[in-house]
Amino acid sequence: MKTGARHSDATSASKEETSMQSNNPVFRRSEAFNGQANAYGNQSYAGNGAPYAGYGDPATWGTGTPGGTGTYIPTPTKRMTIDSVVQASAISFAVVLVTAIATWVLTPEITTTTTNSDLSSLFAAMTIGSLAAFGLSMVNSFKRVVSPALVLAFCVAEGVALGALSKFFDASFGSPDNHIVINAVMGTFAAFAGTLAAYKFFNIKVGAKFRTFVIAAMFGMVGLSVLELVLGLFGSGTGLFGVTGLGMLTAFAGLALGVFMLILDFDQIERGIAAGVDERESWRAAFGLTVALVWIYTNLLRILAFFQQD
Repeated sequence: MKTGARHSDATSASKEETSMQSNNPVFRRSEAFNGQANAYGNQSYAGNGAPYAGYGDPATWGTGTPGGTGTYIPTPTKRMTIDSVVQASAISFAVVLVTAIATWVLTPEITTTTTNSDLSSLFAAMTIGSLAAFGLSMVNSFKRVVSPALVLAFCVAEGVALGALSKFFDASFGSPDNHIVINAVMGTFAAFAGTLAAYKFFNIKVGAKFRTFVIAAMFGMVGLSVLELVLGLFGSGTGLFGVTGLGMLTAFAGLALGVFMLILDFDQIERGIAAGVDERESWRAAFGLTVALVWIYTNLLRILAFFQQD
């Protein structure tokens, strides 16, 4: 009977550990967010179906126990808090915004007499910024130890791409009475505030199936966009990500997906704070939030542009 009880406890502990793991690629590579850390942020180890308890309260640590097993992992000197996440996120958003404004100002003005050759620098900024942002997003997503410098580099590249894209959309679909870029920015932060309020007030719980669905949908959308880019290079684009009726399908789906990504980010931030992870992980959280907001903004910009057409 005792053996059965131990087996039941081990199975329960194993399931609890699995439920704490994240399918979000932004957080999956971090031991702090994938269920391999205990309440003090120390790495845990699996043994006979149950997690190793780690090193316990740092206040009880001594110089070590002779014959002890495992590797010493020091507790974080500073732990992630809401304040540290807000600070890192604010810096990230500010870098994106400042870089976007600088790109808008430094690229050629678009008028009725502007030709495609005149816009070469704008298109170059859009292309180079997008490719750099995509590459850096992959590096940041799968990097085990978060790098604040790489997160900020991603923000710079994203700001260049968004600044050029926003200027092009404003000239193509905007009007003196309707600035779609301003409306898209306001809509993005409204979506952020609304999602955060819903997450807190309705006590939304994130399950494994929801995580899997969102991550699969995100990679599926990225795959479709890459395919559309390749087809466009050969003059066979489908307009799936353009300002067309067909493009609105992916725009609304992308907008909803961006909101779901925010929910995943809020959940992982709560888990990280509860686990007492290192303050450095605030930058991983800031990166995830920035990606989600950029996703929402670009799709919202396409939707507003579509309805602004004559």
